[in-house]
Amino acid sequence: MKWFKKRLSRWLEGYRSKTIQFTIAIAFTGITLVGMLLVGVVLYTGFFSSTEAMMKTTNHRVVEQVGLNLDVHLKNMMRVSDTVYYRVIKKNDMALTHSSDEIGLLYDANKDLLVSIVILDGEGNILSSAPMAKPKKDLRANEQMWFQEALTKIENFHFSMPHVQNLFDDPDGRYRWVVSLSRAVELSRNGQVEQGVLLVDINFSGIEQIFNNVGYGDNGYAYLVSDTGEIIYHPRQQLIYSGLFQEDSLAFSAHEDGDYVGVSGGKNSVITVKTVGYTGWKIIGVAPIEAYSSDYLFIQIAGLLMVIFLALIIILVNQSVSSKIARPVERLQQSVEKLENGDLDAEIAIGGSYEIQRLGRTIQSMVGEIKKLMDDVVKEQQAKHKSELDALQSQINPHFLYNTLDSIVWMIEKGRKEESVNMVSALARLFRISLSKGRTIINVKDELEHARSYLTIQMVRYRNKFTVQFDTDPAALELSTVKLTVQPLLENAIYHGMELMDGEGEITVRTRIKDGRLWIAVEDNGDGIEPELCARLLSREAGDSAPKVSSRGSGIGLRNVDERIRLAFGQEFGLTIHSRLGWGTIVEACLPCIPFEEQNGDRKS
Repeated sequence: MKWFKKRLSRWLEGYRSKTIQFTIAIAFTGITLVGMLLVGVVLYTGFFSSTEAMMKTTNHRVVEQVGLNLDVHLKNMMRVSDTVYYRVIKKNDMALTHSSDEIGLLYDANKDLLVSIVILDGEGNILSSAPMAKPKKDLRANEQMWFQEALTKIENFHFSMPHVQNLFDDPDGRYRWVVSLSRAVELSRNGQVEQGVLLVDINFSGIEQIFNNVGYGDNGYAYLVSDTGEIIYHPRQQLIYSGLFQEDSLAFSAHEDGDYVGVSGGKNSVITVKTVGYTGWKIIGVAPIEAYSSDYLFIQIAGLLMVIFLALIIILVNQSVSSKIARPVERLQQSVEKLENGDLDAEIAIGGSYEIQRLGRTIQSMVGEIKKLMDDVVKEQQAKHKSELDALQSQINPHFLYNTLDSIVWMIEKGRKEESVNMVSALARLFRISLSKGRTIINVKDELEHARSYLTIQMVRYRNKFTVQFDTDPAALELSTVKLTVQPLLENAIYHGMELMDGEGEITVRTRIKDGRLWIAVEDNGDGIEPELCARLLSREAGDSAPKVSSRGSGIGLRNVDERIRLAFGQEFGLTIHSRLGWGTIVEACLPCIPFEEQNGDRKS
């Protein structure tokens, strides 16, 4: 770590010793190249994201179409089952009527989609079927899953996993793959109602055809899984069963319907999941991303060559520009060195581009301002010192102190010990914060504590006259303010707003941060101030004719507070008075947001 710091220090030292021409050229080139790199990354990322979004949309549409086709196909098979149940089974006595003809008509109408339609009793015996065929030897239909599920959950349709049709001997010796649609039915035999099962064996080739017609081409595929994650159909089903292909996206069958990005067959792919109604089956569409991004390498190479070409041009241009900037700047720097040595009468070199010439004139003007400011600073410091001394000398009015001590004596004589102790404590806190070790700048927290101590005294003297609320932004508590800012505002509100109140007076102290400034406001619901008087309260032109604060207060007037804020923080800050007769008055102090730590409590009079 020490070695690294040492090397970094040497590098920075060497960089500082370089000429301005070298610095400008390196800085401009570096910034431009970084900007180009960022723009390239953003464009590349945006292109990749838009391609991925387009793939998700395309894949989603394809899977939606497959789902729609499969849903229509399964609904057709359910409609066949309903027709057999309500038009054949419900209307006929299976012992008296030969229903095979009616079932045969339905089978013939849908024979491209069906393998067989079978009606069985509760023991698994075949009562009727289409087409007519010879049952297999040792047939035990009641042991098969589709039969048991139909009798277990009699209200639902049940779709089985694909299997070879195993009820009848096929005269052609073929093995037909089917999906069994079964349901529980009520059979009527010899006038007795009993439980039975209606089976519709769906030709699995119909489902295969739906997935084979998917519009992926060679760039993707879709497959079908059960609600338990078992594969019902997959275009590479034989390879999966033989262990030559592993379907990585199968884990997404447990996901909710939607579009995802995952790995399938070792390739990053867009994977879309959709649930098929009535069955719980899920269609999973897989589209490899690389199939749509074959031109990425070309874009990368072209972008890299473009960046290299632009970088060479930028380096040449920066060399030329930095050379034109450097020479007049170096001459100007020599003039500034003379100023640093205290020679305020040194001639300022003005030349080069418009900006450098303006900089030279600005420095020339600055020298004149420095001379003027040096004189103004002396005068301002004298005025500031006098103003702050006057503020300290007038912090506590003898009348206010006398009235407070008189109230304490009266409470002691009346035996109100606890109240007198509280009032003495409040007065002590008032003096402690008023002194503040000679500091004129304190934090807002202490200023509000001072205000509360002042109010403790005044609430005793003006019992039941008014109530006070503090609305304080916690972020403002550690900011800096001029000492004795809030108390004079409260004093003004009490003596000029609450004088005639009888339990209806309300004073609110609000502290907030807005637009990068600290605002401290004291609001009362008193009688308000006349517009002419309000305009004169803070007027510096009014001089001695400005309204005076009542001698009953602490002696620090609004104008005094305004001047101290302006003196401490600048002329753009200070007090603002908003008042309306019959409605009340708001006196608001505007201060900069300066953390108290920056002041270090060192601003002393």
